Amino acid sequence: MNVITADDGERQETANTRRAGRALIIAIHAATRSIKLYPPEHQAVQKSLVELASAALESRSVDADLELRVHGEFIFVNGTRLRLDLSNYASFGRVLELFRASGVGALRVIRDATPREWFSLLTLLTTVGASGAGDADELARRLHAAGVDAFEAAADVDAEADIEEREQAKAAARRTYAQSVALTKDVINSVRMGRVPSARKIKRAVQTIVDEVLTEEVSLIGLTTLREYDEYTYTHSVNVCIFAVALGKRIGMTKLQLYELGVGALMHDIGKSRVPADLLQKATALDDDDWRRITAHPWLGMLTLFQLRGQQELPYRAMVVAHEHHMRGDFSGYPRVIRQRSIAMSSKIVAVADAYDAATSRRSYQTKPYPPSAVLQEMRDNPRRGLDPVVVKAFITLLGIYPSGTLVVLDTFELAVVLAANPNPEMLSRPRVVIVSDGRGNLLQPPRETDLGATGQDGQFTRTIIKTADPDRYGIRVSDYVV
Repeated sequence: MNVITADDGERQETANTRRAGRALIIAIHAATRSIKLYPPEHQAVQKSLVELASAALESRSVDADLELRVHGEFIFVNGTRLRLDLSNYASFGRVLELFRASGVGALRVIRDATPREWFSLLTLLTTVGASGAGDADELARRLHAAGVDAFEAAADVDAEADIEEREQAKAAARRTYAQSVALTKDVINSVRMGRVPSARKIKRAVQTIVDEVLTEEVSLIGLTTLREYDEYTYTHSVNVCIFAVALGKRIGMTKLQLYELGVGALMHDIGKSRVPADLLQKATALDDDDWRRITAHPWLGMLTLFQLRGQQELPYRAMVVAHEHHMRGDFSGYPRVIRQRSIAMSSKIVAVADAYDAATSRRSYQTKPYPPSAVLQEMRDNPRRGLDPVVVKAFITLLGIYPSGTLVVLDTFELAVVLAANPNPEMLSRPRVVIVSDGRGNLLQPPRETDLGATGQDGQFTRTIIKTADPDRYGIRVSDYVV
C-alpha cells in the first residue's frame, strides 16, 4: 500500500502552484500582446482577457490568495519561485519588463477580477511604465480612479537591497578583472624572462572568472569595455577569457568544460611572450619576416603550455586552443595544416572572442577601433573571416546586436550607452541602456537607465535606436557608465 506523506503533499501543492502560476504568466503575456496589437473590442483581445481571468481564477483555487512578486530575474507566485524554461522564456521576460518599468514589486489579486478589470490593469501598467515614473503608488492611484478595486500594487520592498547587491556584485567583478589582468601580466612577463609561471595561479584565476560568469555575467562582460591601450596585451587575454566562458555557458557547457575553455582562452596568446615586444607594438606595416615571426605565436604558445604541463597540471585543451585559434574553417589561417583535421569547439569559441575583442580595441596599428555592432555584422556576414557561423550566431545572441558599451543615438535624439542585451531573444535590437544626454546634447546628471523594450499606452515602443555613434566625438567614456 502506498502511503502519502506530508512531504509528498507539500511537493504536490508546490507543483500545482507552479503549474497554475506558469499558465497565469503566459496568459498575462498573451493578453498584453493582444492589447498592443488590436483595439479593445477586438475578438482576440476579449478572448485573451477571458483566458487571463480564468487562469487567475485557477491560481486562486489552488492557494485561495494570489500574489505575483518579481525580484531580480525571478517571478514568484504566492512565495513559490516559478521555473524558467525555453517554452516560457519570452512570457517571463515580458512580464518582468512590465513590472520593472512600472515600479511594481508585488501585485495582489484580492478577489476574482473580471476581464474588464484585467484590461484596465494591463493598460495602466503599460502606461505608468512608459511614462518613466516607475511608481507603484501612481499605479494604485490610477486603478482607484478607474474604479478597479480587485488589485493591490506595491513597490519592491527589496529594491534598495537589490541596488546594494548589484553594487557589491560589480565590485566583486572589478576585483576579479583586476586580479586576472595582473596575473596575465605576470605570466607573460615570466615566460618572456625565462621563468616558469605558476600554473596554480592560472587555474585559480580562471576558476574565479568562471564563478563570476555563472553568477554575475553582465557585470563581468561590462568590464571588457575598459580596453586600456597601454595594457592591451593583458586586458585582451582577460576579455577573450570572459567572452569565451560566457559563450560556453550560453551553449550549455558544464562547469569543468568552462574551466578548461577558460584556461585556453586566458593563455591563447601566451606564444606572443616569445615574440619581441617591439615587433608586437610596431605601428607600421609588417614585412615578410615580421609576419613570419608573428604567425609563429600559436605553435610557440602550444610548446610553452606543454612545457608548463610537464611541471604542473594544465588541461590539454588549453594547448589545442593556443595552437588552433587562428586556423580558419577552410584552413586558410595559420599555422598551416598538413592534412585535414577538425578544429576543436573550444578553439572556434576562442577564435570568435579573439576576433571581436581585437577589432573593437585600440592598438599600436589600429588607433581607431571599430564600432562593436559593425564588428558583429562583419563577423556574421563575411565568410572570408573563416569563423564558425553557428558560434558567431550564439555570440551575437549573448551580446545582442548592440553590445555592452556601444554608444547609440535614439529617435528622441538622446544619447545612450548600452548596458546589457535584452533577455528576450525577440528583442536583441532593444537592449537595456543608460541615457547620458537629452535631445539637445546636454549631459544628464545623474544618467537614467531605461529598457528599450518598453512600450507606451498606444502599444508603440517609447524609444528606438536609429544609429550608433563614436564616443570620442562626444567626449564620452563609455566605461564610466557600464562599470
